Amino acid sequence: MRRPDPHNMADTPGGGDGDGDVSVVTKTRPKTARPPLYKVLLLNDDYTPMEFVVMVLEKFFQIGHSHAVEIMLTVHKKGLAVVGVFSHEIAETKVAQVMDFARRHQHPLQCTMEKEE
Repeated sequence: MRRPDPHNMADTPGGGDGDGDVSVVTKTRPKTARPPLYKVLLLNDDYTPMEFVVMVLEKFFQIGHSHAVEIMLTVHKKGLAVVGVFSHEIAETKVAQVMDFARRHQHPLQCTMEKEE
């Protein structure tokens, strides 16, 4: 009886007769899509003091005073302004923080978020 030759595919179990198909398995990595980003917007109202809006921008969005004043004036003149772009969870948290803070200080300031396109 002859011993199988490990270097000869025909002699190895499942090696076949040598004229079978040889398959190559390739692994393709799926491209991970970046999560969507969300714009956080402040909306104008006729009651919230401008100083309060500036304080909110500084406190919750870490915006410097002069830039916060510019954004507040944009909100005042145009009706709304984007104050930041974040992942869904962070945007949601910022909106909740601003709304809660405004309510606790009895201001009707509105903050919302929308998906960035």
